[in-house]
Amino acid sequence: MLSLMSSPCHRARFESSRGVRQLAVAALVVVTACGPAPKDAPPPVPFDCTFGDGEGAPSTCLEPTRDEAYYVAEAHAYFDTLDVSADPTNHPLYSERVARWEWPPWLKLTGYGRDMLIETAALVTKKDPSTIPTRDCRFFAAQPFARCRVVFEYEGGPCAIYEEFTFNDQGETTFIEAWTDAPGLGPTDLVADPWAEGAGVHRLSTRVPGLGNASGLIEPSGPWMSEIAARDAEVADFASRAQDFWGTWLKELAANGKDIYPRGCGWAP
Repeated sequence: MLSLMSSPCHRARFESSRGVRQLAVAALVVVTACGPAPKDAPPPVPFDCTFGDGEGAPSTCLEPTRDEAYYVAEAHAYFDTLDVSADPTNHPLYSERVARWEWPPWLKLTGYGRDMLIETAALVTKKDPSTIPTRDCRFFAAQPFARCRVVFEYEGGPCAIYEEFTFNDQGETTFIEAWTDAPGLGPTDLVADPWAEGAGVHRLSTRVPGLGNASGLIEPSGPWMSEIAARDAEVADFASRAQDFWGTWLKELAANGKDIYPRGCGWAP
């Protein structure tokens, strides 16, 4: 038979008799030694093509459903909406909930929804007219299916941009992602991986749940978004902005909109 002194629980009670202070220590001993062991948290559900029964899948689960020329033409159609020398009625086939994310020094979520992207393009070309004579758009077999290096020509000077386009099975653009095309500001090393095909590419489109189902419809407040947002701060930031576009965009503009073209385009002050 074990003696009282050999049992951790009873030893704690014995030691507690030496004083109130030691009683508190003993209580900790009892909780630690005699309480139930904590249960391990279940591992997170893998973010793959089965996530949310496929409805929350990442964009990389989709394969091209059109020929290569289609995706390149859709990318050019997007830039036509921002080029005052192009046909203003020529815009791409947008998804109902298409989103545009522009990495700093630009203003992050700068468009959400088909109508908004069409309307804001018209406003932007009036306020800050540009042409886009230099365009190199290419097809890629993995999402994003279209990727472009372009140079906007503004009154203040040129502005080099790298931009990617994600599509659904209907050929609609679901996500547009842009970076200043300069060292240290793009999704990857400009020299080693100029078209962001390798490992370690820092892009948002492949981390947003739902872009990989057939329709590619984003659900900013849906359960799949909430689960991934709990693991990924940048996805959480995107979801928050998508649920309050104008409020968050105006706040971002107030905080970071000053001299945005000189900073984003690399113009001398």
